[in-house]
Amino acid sequence: MSEFPERRNIEVSTRRLRIVSEPRRYLVSSGHDVSSVLQVDPRASDETVLNIALRENRILVTEDRDFGELVFLRGRSHGPIIRLVELSVDEQVEAMSELLANHLDALRGEAIVTVSRGRIRIRP
Repeated sequence: MSEFPERRNIEVSTRRLRIVSEPRRYLVSSGHDVSSVLQVDPRASDETVLNIALRENRILVTEDRDFGELVFLRGRSHGPIIRLVELSVDEQVEAMSELLANHLDALRGEAIVTVSRGRIRIRP
């Protein structure tokens, strides 16, 4: 049983996440449906990853800032995106725990969440 009020589908962009095993393990153990780009297509473009996450109603978790270019400069439609900025693996797990426990309602629509040490910025 999940410790969170609602399970979410989560797409992890692993091309840039340094070590995804712990954050992924944490999310799966919390009852979330986690998919990795490496499982789908390791050579998928960022645009393809963005489209997959949108089509499958997933939250996109990444360290890659190129998704921001697709969204802000090219106006691409998207679902929620969480960008983890310069966080250790332990900090990534802590950030995901914090977001899912305290900011789940913000992870809807076209929200963009940027997480860095000591800061969570949410753009609805």
